[in-house]
Amino acid sequence: MILTLRGSSFQVLLIERGNEPFKGSRALPGGFLKRVDEDIYDAALRELREETDLDGAGLHIEQLGFYGKPDRDPRDRVVSVVYLAIAPGLPEPVAGTDATGAAWTSIDEVTSGRIPLAFDHRQILDDAVERARTKLEHTALATAFCAPAFTIADLQRVYEAVWGVELDPRNFYRKVQGVPGFIVAAGTERRATKGRPARLFHAGQATVLHPPIRRPETNE
Repeated sequence: MILTLRGSSFQVLLIERGNEPFKGSRALPGGFLKRVDEDIYDAALRELREETDLDGAGLHIEQLGFYGKPDRDPRDRVVSVVYLAIAPGLPEPVAGTDATGAAWTSIDEVTSGRIPLAFDHRQILDDAVERARTKLEHTALATAFCAPAFTIADLQRVYEAVWGVELDPRNFYRKVQGVPGFIVAAGTERRATKGRPARLFHAGQATVLHPPIRRPETNE
């Protein structure tokens, strides 16, 4: 499960299956262990490379969870271990092995039902999106999707894209400035705009946000 921001669109990496079951359907990249002694994490990286030509070795990858309902795969009883990476600046994928296509796809296209997913991959996607949204609440992940020098409006657009909501600029500014070490002013630098020049910031040293920046629906 690879999630990224491309422009202002929150996107997921999907393949088009070339084999049955669900031939022609969109799915997450993945596959079976090649050998009984193959490490599961190594198998995930191998499948990502084989099906999309993306190298996951340089990404921060964490385990999302296990999925093992008896009827999730019509071929046999299959238990899947799902790994998640959320990263900026990822290249275009190239389909390979048993995938006939590979592409970045808008999360909205899937969650709206316009693009159905094979197996139980929609549930996995929903879980991954919720993990990403929670990470923005509690960690400095959002700054990774900004340029080295960015405005608070740039940072707000990251939160809006991932959370799928519009945020009040004044309230967001107050919350961001209230988290020690989250962002630091880039000296006297300002970005020229049509109106008042916008102040620039860099990512701070904090990796965990105290207090967290809560999504609007979780605010008290």
